[in-house]
Amino acid sequence: MKTLLLFISIALLACGKTLERPTDLAALHPSFDQTMESSFYDFKMKDINGKEVAFSEFKGKKLLLVNVASKCGYTKQYAQLQELYAEHGDKILILGFPANNFGGQEPGSNEEIKEFCSTEYGVTFPMFEKISVAGFDKHPLYRWLSDASKNGWNNEEPSWNFCKYFINEKGELVKFFPSAVTPLDEQILQLIEA
Repeated sequence: MKTLLLFISIALLACGKTLERPTDLAALHPSFDQTMESSFYDFKMKDINGKEVAFSEFKGKKLLLVNVASKCGYTKQYAQLQELYAEHGDKILILGFPANNFGGQEPGSNEEIKEFCSTEYGVTFPMFEKISVAGFDKHPLYRWLSDASKNGWNNEEPSWNFCKYFINEKGELVKFFPSAVTPLDEQILQLIEA
């Protein structure tokens, strides 16, 4: 990592630019702007079909955000996510975020992921384009979800596929669930009914 940062610094110096600090990712890529969204409803992302979705559309709804993958031991949770959506879709919206951060278990393109979810699990809840949910290239949404200075209390980022974040009707992050907590777990059902 130090070698990579040294190489980048030398390359930028050659171009007449310097990084203020090694974590100044905004200088390397515009999507890492340090003036990130302050509210969940400020986000805009492309869905799996490439259509931009403004998260302000979700105001007044409970949400369950899940980082998903097609080749994981937890992939069968797609069935429970779909069941939860079918049974409680009037009370909660599930948002799926494909990511290849853990074990290379989501290698497919957006089109392949969409086909897999539809064919294998009949997924009808909203799916978004493939992003990174952990590490240096973590998407700004997942930076917000895992930074207490932004979301108010939580610093936990996904440790594996199928981690879950519960957002209330006010756009507040209220709970983080690790992968092993299934979509139909009583804790999630209670939050939906609260």
